[in-house]
Amino acid sequence: MTDPIADYLTRLRNAIQANHRVVEIPASNLKKDITKILFEKGYILNYKFVEDGPQGKIMIALKYDPVNKVNAIKKLKRVSTPGLRQYVGHKEMPRVLNGMGIAILSTSNGVMTDKEAREQKVGGEVLCYIY
Repeated sequence: MTDPIADYLTRLRNAIQANHRVVEIPASNLKKDITKILFEKGYILNYKFVEDGPQGKIMIALKYDPVNKVNAIKKLKRVSTPGLRQYVGHKEMPRVLNGMGIAILSTSNGVMTDKEAREQKVGGEVLCYIY
């Protein structure tokens, strides 16, 4: 596997399309940070890190609207790929759906959302858009 973040997003996307309640993803520190951001912003219901073998795994409970059975995540888009990295400064920070979505960035201060990076005035690599 050459792009673990794309694999992470694809597993989430497939679980959402199949209306699964829980999805299991191989763990890494970057994936754990992205999962924490998704939980803080209300895109997932809950998560748990399971130490299973040398790598471990992340169990993510997906969030659905109880009435319409619609998932909280409408779209997951990978921006920066191993073949074409996308870096932005704090002045060129992207706004996803005019502030309704989030962009997740990997910065020198850690993994954070576009809003947090704008407040701290740091740029970095744009990992993905979520809305």
